[in-house]
Amino acid sequence: MKKAVAIAVSVILICAFTVTGFSAAEAQSWYCVRNKDHRQPVLSADLNYVENIGGYYIDHRHGDGSEEKVVYLTFDAGYENGNVEKILDVLKQKQATGAFFILGNLVTKNTELVKRMADEGHLVCNHTNSHPDMTTKVTLEDFRAELESLENIYREYTGRELSKYFRPPEGRFNKETLEFAQDLGYKTIFWSFAYEDWDNNKQPSFEAAKRKILDNIHNGAVILLHPTSETNAAVLGEVIDELRSMGYTFGTLDELTA
Repeated sequence: MKKAVAIAVSVILICAFTVTGFSAAEAQSWYCVRNKDHRQPVLSADLNYVENIGGYYIDHRHGDGSEEKVVYLTFDAGYENGNVEKILDVLKQKQATGAFFILGNLVTKNTELVKRMADEGHLVCNHTNSHPDMTTKVTLEDFRAELESLENIYREYTGRELSKYFRPPEGRFNKETLEFAQDLGYKTIFWSFAYEDWDNNKQPSFEAAKRKILDNIHNGAVILLHPTSETNAAVLGEVIDELRSMGYTFGTLDELTA
């Protein structure tokens, strides 16, 4: 995910494109502008088509003011540096489940770790085999080849099938990306909260990360975290505990998209 441009919004969050002059055929980058009002993001009118073509970024059924409070943990995992295993340890200890969007490299180099994800109740999903900009895949055949390549690797190494959820690398997409994914039986999962956690050489402090997540949480949130982050591995347990103390439970993508 590329760093979003900061835009001040006083009352609501707005999910939007990072460029002006919208064209459905153009490559765009998904992001959500944060605030500290704990309100759901409001989708820009130019993005209404996303949810009509198998795209999800939030749980509308658990909106602002809903008595039942639910969030969804999702992780983009391209490689292991010791922290993915720590994240799994925390999730197991806290009895919380999430969804891992993986790359082929993780399957081939850390097969047992990927098997563990599924064994412990997490969804293992498609982040593509090699992390390309999927908007450059201009035919269904090219798009299919990238997703099926990971499907085949996952099946070969684990004997299992990937869950049919797709997250575009770096959040880059256009209308055709969503249509191709839908044609292949996938639902595209974006997010309503993410933060700058992906640079291993520029990690936020424990307290800064924890405060960023908790200050910007909202009902129905789809949370994107990178499990290679040392800070995320350290802070996740306390974040889960505090979210539960606030009344939140942890849903699955199967529940989100039902």
